[in-house]
Amino acid sequence: MGKKLEQARFMATHGQEMTVFMVGMRINKFWAVHKWFPVFMAMGPMLRELYTHKELGFLSTETLMGWRTVTLIQYWNSKDQLYAYAKGQEHMKAWKNFYQKAAKSEAVGIFHETYAVAPGTYETIYNRMPAFGLSKAIGVQPVGKKMETASDRLKAQ
Repeated sequence: MGKKLEQARFMATHGQEMTVFMVGMRINKFWAVHKWFPVFMAMGPMLRELYTHKELGFLSTETLMGWRTVTLIQYWNSKDQLYAYAKGQEHMKAWKNFYQKAAKSEAVGIFHETYAVAPGTYETIYNRMPAFGLSKAIGVQPVGKKMETASDRLKAQ
């Protein structure tokens, strides 16, 4: 999360097409650390690569930690750039490692969901927060007079 606290209501910038990608893992057997910990650690090198090479199309990520799950919500310029990254060296190395060492084990599960998001199909609102989620990924704009409700914000796009 960014450090600058916005003092008023704000929303993510309107009118941008993007892809939202959720990826994560679920620890099914806590005692099988040797199976799930490498899966957990595999995301670090990929995130470093993505933040270093913005030309890949990656915009931003948020990490959510649950009791058994770790979820990353990622924002991408396009699904094509996301798919191209999936075939890249760093991701393929992590994928191959998972399948060789943990895929057949019940110790850890993995998931992903991909959403292509068109302008006019999303709305956001934030209040007294740093830029977060979609607003951190694509930019912040103030909530205007004609954008008070979720319905108003959707129509405005």
